[in-house]
Parts: sequence; C-alpha cells; structure tokens
Amino acid sequence: MLIENDIADGVDFFHRDALSSAVAMKVSCDLQLTLMASSLYRLLGEQLRNGYATAKSQHIFRDYINAVAHVMIGARDITVRFQKRAHNPLLMAAGFAHTDTPVPWQGRKRLRVLFG
Repeated sequence: MLIENDIADGVDFFHRDALSSAVAMKVSCDLQLTLMASSLYRLLGEQLRNGYATAKSQHIFRDYINAVAHVMIGARDITVRFQKRAHNPLLMAAGFAHTDTPVPWQGRKRLRVLFG
C-alpha cells in the first residue's frame, strides 16, 4: 500500500497528462520516468535533512526547485547564481554551495552554484 501511495504521489505531480486528463496513460516508459523523478526528489530531500526526507515532491519543488537563477556559461565553467531566498541556508548547509562538478555534455566545464 505504501508503494502504491508513493507511485500515486509521483504520477499526480509528474505525469505529463496531469493537467489535461484525469486518466493517466498506461505506458511503461512514462511510469519509469515518473518513478525516476520521484526518486530524485527523495534523494534531494534526504540531502537537505530538516524534515524533507519524507516530504512530497510538490513540497520540495515549491521550496527549492521553483527558483529564479542567473546562469552564466563561460569558457571553463558554468555558474548558477540563485537569488536570495529563505531556503538557501538549507541548501548551503547540505553542501550545494561547494559544488564543483564536471558537466560531460558541456565539454567537461565545471558547474558552480552560488547563493545570494
């Protein structure tokens, strides 16, 4: 029952027909992508701690993902600068301020995340 509730939560939030139809399409790829997105949100919630490990995907999206940022693509790096928000200290405490990750599909440019 818990697994079915998690799938229902994911389908309700991520399903591509969620806004236009009450009947979800029965496509294996669609369900797989939905479960992958839900799992990524849970992983983010676990990294954030402070009660977000059990938060629903919609809640994490509203607090963290649905944000305005300025993206600068330079010769050697990609910098993402987020505006000041109330939840930024939690992202910084989770270690996202120290992001220095190579992005393979961008010629291995380094990704940096800045807050405020």
